[in-house]
Amino acid sequence: MATILVADDDPKLLKMVSRTLVYEGFEVLTAANGREALTQVQSKSPDLLILDWLMPELDGIEVLIRLREADDDIPVLMLTARDAVEDRVEGLNRGADDYLVKPFAPSELLARLNALVRRYKITSQQAPLSYLDLSLDPVTRETRRGARAFELTPKEFELLHYLMRHPRQVLVRDRILEEVWGYDFGGEDNVLEVYIGYLRKKTEAGDEPRLIQTVRGIGYVLREA
Repeated sequence: MATILVADDDPKLLKMVSRTLVYEGFEVLTAANGREALTQVQSKSPDLLILDWLMPELDGIEVLIRLREADDDIPVLMLTARDAVEDRVEGLNRGADDYLVKPFAPSELLARLNALVRRYKITSQQAPLSYLDLSLDPVTRETRRGARAFELTPKEFELLHYLMRHPRQVLVRDRILEEVWGYDFGGEDNVLEVYIGYLRKKTEAGDEPRLIQTVRGIGYVLREA
């Protein structure tokens, strides 16, 4: 599915929206203020932006203005407690693609996001992935190292899928846990290390060179040694 950046300075709302989107299969990035939102758009290139109107650093309208002035056509769904017609008109005139008034039902948020995905024909992330001789198909759940097929458990598959969506990028340990195990994960501290070990055993079973590298003190990266 699409990658969505959620920008809101309310931690509870940010967590609720993020969990809802992750559950629906979206990849989620977050920002707690307008300046961070701009940085995330420029560095991570998300497919969609959920943008709160009132935020510190830069408010949502200023973020929207700067994006449109830079010819960034990322679809933007504005969130705000302002329900006056003139406020909605201002947001749309500034370049927002849709507008949702707080408080809102998660089902309406999802409906509006899916409408934007269809409207802008955003590419699904269910396309097959490959890195060097390692390949993964999210639809058929097939995984291969060269001509050798191997099977993964659902959580192993999800972890490898996440790593393969970000080849050569150093991924922070806590970020991987959030994306693969969820924001409210409360399991064992070494669960990531255990599953990395499982993946290495299966991806290197034919004496292939290691592709999942440890970055000491930070996390992991998918790349050649």
